[in-house]
Amino acid sequence: MLKGKTALVTGSTSGIGLGIAKCLAAQGANIVLNGFGDVDGPKAAIAALGVQVAYHGADMSRPAEIEDMMNFAAAQFGQVDILVNNAGIQHVARIENFPVEKWDAIIAINLSSAFHATRLALPAMRAANNGQGWGRIINVASIHGLVGSAEKSAYVAAKHGIVGLTKVTALENATTGVTCNAICPGWVLTPLVQQQVDARAQASGISNEMAKQQLLGEKEPSMQFTTPEELGALAVFFCSPAGNNVRGVAWNMDGGWTAQ
Repeated sequence: MLKGKTALVTGSTSGIGLGIAKCLAAQGANIVLNGFGDVDGPKAAIAALGVQVAYHGADMSRPAEIEDMMNFAAAQFGQVDILVNNAGIQHVARIENFPVEKWDAIIAINLSSAFHATRLALPAMRAANNGQGWGRIINVASIHGLVGSAEKSAYVAAKHGIVGLTKVTALENATTGVTCNAICPGWVLTPLVQQQVDARAQASGISNEMAKQQLLGEKEPSMQFTTPEELGALAVFFCSPAGNNVRGVAWNMDGGWTAQ
């Protein structure tokens, strides 16, 4: 379905980003990966799906590096047709104890990076398809883009901001073939969440499995983690013809978290 398209997924060397990149690649999209840590493994996994794959290590807190990444993607594949803004970090502390530098870093990486990548991707998307436009901007927000949790002020503020940015991007491009939507996962067992599980298990002297059940039981009625593959399938839907008029939504995949 996406053969000939190019998808750039930020924060895609592991977790949700890699899961989404794999699903888009399975539909034929060439992929530009971004992130830290192991690069060869994710690149090989994408290449095994029969598409072209490139990598750019932009620090998503730095606008100049984001611009270099977008130029790199255009030089490699012509243009970015699908932009998935996924990069994110977390820090947990009460507001009065929240380190200022952590606040600045979370806002920069979780929110401002999506603005910079979006502004740089839009002109080519709007010019595509003989000027009628074609593009998909998918912002990975969080259930914390819809509700709050204590001790996550910067993360919640950034993710609420992502939902707002999604709506404005969708409205500004509503008469074109460019859509913008947000995905709002509940608990996904990424390396970031596994750290929270490990910390809970250690602090309470319980097994890792029991810590997972406690974590889910507090928020998620389904008592199961959403998977990166499920999130990737939703991203594919947004890119499909069925998603042509899905615009500006914050689509929660949260096991009933916000239904309570």
